[in-house]
Amino acid sequence: MSPSISGLRAVLPPLSAALLLAGLLSGCSGSSSSGPAKAMPSARTSTGAPSPAATAPDAGAYRRWGLDKPLAAPPAPPAKKLTDGMRAGETPKVIRRVPTKDKVVFVTIDDGAEKDPEFVKMVKDLKLPISMFLTDDIARAGRGYAYFDQLKEPGDGVRNGVHNHTLSHPNLRTLGPDAQRREICGQQEALEKRTGTRPPLFRPPYGNYNDATLAAAGGCGVKGVVLWEATMQINDMRYAQGEGLRSGDIVLAHFRGPGELKGTSMTRMVTNMLRSIQRQGYTVARLEDYV
Repeated sequence: MSPSISGLRAVLPPLSAALLLAGLLSGCSGSSSSGPAKAMPSARTSTGAPSPAATAPDAGAYRRWGLDKPLAAPPAPPAKKLTDGMRAGETPKVIRRVPTKDKVVFVTIDDGAEKDPEFVKMVKDLKLPISMFLTDDIARAGRGYAYFDQLKEPGDGVRNGVHNHTLSHPNLRTLGPDAQRREICGQQEALEKRTGTRPPLFRPPYGNYNDATLAAAGGCGVKGVVLWEATMQINDMRYAQGEGLRSGDIVLAHFRGPGELKGTSMTRMVTNMLRSIQRQGYTVARLEDYV
């Protein structure tokens, strides 16, 4: 959600700034089957159409990335998504956790600051479903959007979502309605031009929003405002409620590298996250198939 502590753009009162800094330092928010890997079920694209089934990665691919065994294959996605049937311009649903009894959680990754080519290899090897919430001025830097194109379609039937995280990562609650509309609609247009699809999902920076945010997002074609229940740190997660994951939890992570992870690579952080998910008896499903 935040590119770095030094990258904060919102001008906040001292108390709010202190609270925000504490959130940034904590991550800026939020055992599997031991049987053989199965073929992944058919998934739907962000438009709801079936996408090609991805074959399951072999156990060797997981071992190469420091995991003892593959993630369990997620169950078939539900017949109806949370945002199905919504009308154009309708106030988007605010989604902090997906209502499901499936033993699944959803991995979301914010901003776009770190562009580690090894992470592309990891996503491809593990056929890992992720949802990316990109901030335009952060995503454009360095390798640019071409990096995220590789993560969007890493091959072998995998389709990962690219969604809206504003143009410049402001605290939207400090902005008026017109400025909020520019931030949200501007990134909708930039991503539509880049990917050919207007993103249905949006995440407000720092999780901060108000009625003007929802009105602007709905007017820009957003169907769901996605928050989170668990936040990935370097070695493990922190939870909004309780001391562990629950079915349908949305996990927040960031595109970050060794400079912000105390020398840990992004791939090692994700390995730690997947290990924790497995240890707690869950697997990773595709958010766009449920929302």
